[in-house]
Amino acid sequence: MATLTPRADRRIGNNAAMAVNRIAWIVTVLVALLTALLLLLSGYTGYAGLGVAVAISAAINLL
Repeated sequence: MATLTPRADRRIGNNAAMAVNRIAWIVTVLVALLTALLLLLSGYTGYAGLGVAVAISAAINLL
């Protein structure tokens, strides 16, 4: 029978907070990728490539 109490070897509540600037860069990357996808679906392949390049450039800040 399984219990609903946590096991003794697991830590609870020790999640580190994510920095606001990291969240901002993640949102920037996602918006750039979404923009690139929409441009690609609209037939603007050159601008879609530019959107991917911007997303990659922003993702560098996450490393």
